[in-house]
Amino acid sequence: MKPTTRGTLAAVVTGVAAAVGAATATPAAAVGSVPVSVPLGGAESALGMKLPKVGGELPVPTTGTPEGLRLVRGRLLPERVVPQVPVHGGLPGLDARAPLAHVLDDGSDHVGVEAPASGLRALAPGLSVDGPLTAPEPGRAGLPDLKLPELEVLGPVLQTAPGADLTAGPGL
Repeated sequence: MKPTTRGTLAAVVTGVAAAVGAATATPAAAVGSVPVSVPLGGAESALGMKLPKVGGELPVPTTGTPEGLRLVRGRLLPERVVPQVPVHGGLPGLDARAPLAHVLDDGSDHVGVEAPASGLRALAPGLSVDGPLTAPEPGRAGLPDLKLPELEVLGPVLQTAPGADLTAGPGL
């Protein structure tokens, strides 16, 4: 195969891969969270009583771009062989209100919990490896020296700040 044919084929494959990647990434990036409600209206009518109102939000996680390989002076291999991949998403949200009937009269109160979806940033675990040879040294005629191999596991990182409100009051 000629070099020009290879280059053209590589350009076409790269363009198709970029188009497919953009098409699949756009819907997830456009939606931050999906609202979810629990339909209890039918059960309320069938039982003849007030039931809790329950709803929430489910976040859609999206992956970010990992850091590229970083070359460090004195190391034979790049610093992070398996880079940490950032993931942005959130913790699910909850909105629930339940009736509390009065024992002595016909009125009712409510108790509610509202925990909005909160942002979550995470980094997947990574790996950094260095081989048993040093970089070539000019004093040794360009030959590397032996050393102990190195292995470093980069732990996962999670960052979030969840919050919730507990309320009680008259009515539903």
